[in-house]
Amino acid sequence: MKHIIILGDGMADHKVDRLGGKTLLQYARPEYMNRLAKAGRTGRLVTVPEGFPPGSEVANTAILGYDLNKVYEGRGPLEAASIGYEMQADDFAIRCNIITLEDGKIITHNGGNLQTEDARILIDYLNETLAKPINEKEGCERVKFICGIQYRHLLIIKGGNKHIVCAPPHDHPNEPWRPLLVTPEPGLADSDTVVSDSVADTSHLSPTETASLINDLILRSQELLAQHPYNQARAARGERQANSIWPWSGGYRPSMQTLMQQYPQVKTGAVISAVDLIQGIGKYAGLRIIKVPGATGLADTNYEGKAQAAIDALQTDDFVFVHVEATDEAGHDGDLDLKLKAIDYLDQRLIKPIFEATEQMSEPVCIAILPDHPTPVEQRIHVNEPVPFLIYYKGIEPDAVEYYDEESCVTGSYGLLRLQQFMQEFMRIN
Repeated sequence: MKHIIILGDGMADHKVDRLGGKTLLQYARPEYMNRLAKAGRTGRLVTVPEGFPPGSEVANTAILGYDLNKVYEGRGPLEAASIGYEMQADDFAIRCNIITLEDGKIITHNGGNLQTEDARILIDYLNETLAKPINEKEGCERVKFICGIQYRHLLIIKGGNKHIVCAPPHDHPNEPWRPLLVTPEPGLADSDTVVSDSVADTSHLSPTETASLINDLILRSQELLAQHPYNQARAARGERQANSIWPWSGGYRPSMQTLMQQYPQVKTGAVISAVDLIQGIGKYAGLRIIKVPGATGLADTNYEGKAQAAIDALQTDDFVFVHVEATDEAGHDGDLDLKLKAIDYLDQRLIKPIFEATEQMSEPVCIAILPDHPTPVEQRIHVNEPVPFLIYYKGIEPDAVEYYDEESCVTGSYGLLRLQQFMQEFMRIN
């Protein structure tokens, strides 16, 4: 039996008064999600271990069956793998958003929906005007910016220290940014931390030095980005500017087994996502990355292209992971109508064609549908709560649940699973 996971990032939500006290999934009544829930089995899943932030890097890694206590190194190294940057032993890789600040507050985590072609210009500009002078002064390539997708980029600090506290910008909309600047990890003396045993001590930065460097980069980026013609033109039009970098979630190169090493029934696999983070997790998991033209990470993504790519992959691969970011982005924007639309698009334009195609395949296919975490539109941040999931394949004995939503799945026959238990249960279906 082949296996496919379809993940709507941040799709789960809370009850909303404007929807008559229903969650978005309850209100939207997605046809194919409900159809598969009624024909299959359901449950809920804890996706974030105690002590970890409820980020997509944590939740998606756990969903794929990894022990976060053994492999977690933050978003930066995962996105480095996706971008194609080969991390060295002394590299500290940290995710670097380009965001919008106004009146001393974080307005958006996405730079006013910054597009990749514009971001590339800004990243090149920051390498020339911000990183280059630092590197010339240091006599080494201490700092390097690497362009990713849209607002999601990478900062490499040679000898940087991961024992720092960074605030994810999407968790702090409309909050003052200065109190959120980087600090050393509390309770640790600088002398207690090292970057890598294989790196000379002279190249190490302490947590205090790393935090100070990053904060200096943030402040200087604001001065430089404000002068760039791209932002000056946006300001003249009254549009949001991409006017500050915001690094967060950094680490060193992780050590992860592939899915093939963990699950013998998986011989080959593929990941389909527009997001660097998910592609990076997939790369470390041994999955081939399928890039779909027109896949944007937003509600205008190419759902049909992703569906067809998944269908094609199931012809040759044992395992396929399809990730859709649009529901999460709408949640972060606090856009109720857009999130409802993204749920409907996911249901009708991606799940429907995949389900119809797999029903006709000669080899059975097991389908799982779930989010990684809730991103409630009225809070605009990730929250650490169990998410609903469903599992369906031809011949499965259904449970009594008839709808796919946060409340209905509480009574599902899988009950409440935790972390790696989901993938273990999913892979047992063979």
